[in-house]
Amino acid sequence: MKVVFLGTPQIAVPSLEYLMKKEDVEVIAVISQPDKKAGRGQKVCTTPVCCAAESYDIPRYQPASIKKDAGLINTLKNLEPDFFVTFAFGQILSREVIDIPRYGCVNLHASLLPKYRGANPVQAPILNGDKKTGITTMLTELALDSGPIVLQQEIEITENMTSLDLMQIIANQSPEFIYKSLKGLYEETITPTPQNEEEATLAPKVKKEDGNIDWSETAEKIHNKVRGLKPWPGALTYINGACVKITETRLNSEEIIKDGNFGEIIGKVNTGIGVITGGGTIIITRLQPACKPQQEAASWLNGARIEKGKGFETMDAEKAAACECKCEIDNK
Repeated sequence: MKVVFLGTPQIAVPSLEYLMKKEDVEVIAVISQPDKKAGRGQKVCTTPVCCAAESYDIPRYQPASIKKDAGLINTLKNLEPDFFVTFAFGQILSREVIDIPRYGCVNLHASLLPKYRGANPVQAPILNGDKKTGITTMLTELALDSGPIVLQQEIEITENMTSLDLMQIIANQSPEFIYKSLKGLYEETITPTPQNEEEATLAPKVKKEDGNIDWSETAEKIHNKVRGLKPWPGALTYINGACVKITETRLNSEEIIKDGNFGEIIGKVNTGIGVITGGGTIIITRLQPACKPQQEAASWLNGARIEKGKGFETMDAEKAAACECKCEIDNK
């Protein structure tokens, strides 16, 4: 099977490497996003998928827009591939591009389609408190994530699973899953099935202000935000006029009945600090103040000098979007 692999971030690398090692697969080219500046020093960095392809000496292409690159399109046609495999590629394909491979363009989407079509299918089920999600291979069509389903596989979402945890599970499960999809289509043992449009939902792109914690929401909803928006943009709040990223929380199994303001810190609880929300008390176990490393929340409280009855503040969306912390907060 002659395959052109289209992908960009680290999550797609294991799948590329897996296909490279299969005797009945020939990866004939890799296409990724252009290099871009990143980090505080704004150094030019290539994509993880391109780095992986380089180590295997595979031809690599990084078009600004594949659907507008006539030269690359002609090159791909001349390669006569059986499949395109797209996994977190980051560009929209045209009909001309989709029609190049003999058996079709197979896309790996990180949800159980038709649920959570769009840019952030990993974060969406955690933010919504779902108990399961999954991965789907589908044949690419022009409409957003709407093509016929090839295969699906469920993944359990546990109470404290973060988006980082889920991305790692997806990265581990996707390589063999993609291979099975290609082989089934190639040998005609799999017949793709249309999606049910009535069940379709969207997972729109996450914005920076989505990380703003509203302490009037329930403890469960705040917990889902903390784990769902890790690593970016993270769950952010303010205290004493300074930015704080909440990096790890736990739901409180033993409800504390206490009057107080939303966001008020009530002291140390179990392995963290208790905070009053609009529905129950949440336990913060780790956080990161601006200009400082991540730390245990209980240790932070010892030196934070928080006045009795005070706590974390909720900003309005406009202020949260405009907020720029003076010191970098990491994404680990």
